[in-house]
Amino acid sequence: MRTRVLECAAGAVLLLTACNTVTRGVEETVTISASPASARIRTSLGHECSRSPCVVKVNRKTEFTAYAEARGYRSGALVVKPVLTDKAAPGVLGNAILPGGSVGLVLDAANGAMLDHKPNPAHIDLVPVGRSRTR
Repeated sequence: MRTRVLECAAGAVLLLTACNTVTRGVEETVTISASPASARIRTSLGHECSRSPCVVKVNRKTEFTAYAEARGYRSGALVVKPVLTDKAAPGVLGNAILPGGSVGLVLDAANGAMLDHKPNPAHIDLVPVGRSRTR
């Protein structure tokens, strides 16, 4: 009887599992660098690093802005956005094949497991004070 209950519980977990949520997670590591390397980096989410590069862990659904500043340079900023990625395709395929996969697909979409941040790695080139930015 106990074995049957454990088998049913394990089956229920498998049916409700979102493949990308399990394999990719809902957080992503984003690397932010700047030139010069002495630049202080911070994000709109509250992360701070005293110099480049800066490695932060963020929720896959969260858009944020990275800021860089260094003495003798103009401050710079870059928006990092979550975008649908082709790296999530195996998880989507798994959701299509497994029984109950539609639940997994909905969960993956809701929690952002099918997203990656772009650009990643992110880079901000600071311009020395007195020079104009080139476009």
